[in-house]
Amino acid sequence: MKWFGKDKPRLAKYLARHGLSQKDLEQGSGVSRATINRLCTDSEHQPTIGTAKKILNFLKKFDSSVTFDDFFDM
Repeated sequence: MKWFGKDKPRLAKYLARHGLSQKDLEQGSGVSRATINRLCTDSEHQPTIGTAKKILNFLKKFDSSVTFDDFFDM
């Protein structure tokens, strides 16, 4: 799937597949709206380890099998 001429970031695909919004992720993880927006629109942007952990801790509430590698190239 192309997203502004690039592949849509894996995090954005995951949120869409699971019926979650960026706002849900923001509120549940404590990560800023700007950071989440960038991670969901720029496939080349990589979060800090701390930010990635916050995101994964929230997403594990819905799917305990998610890992860093599902979303990020760290």
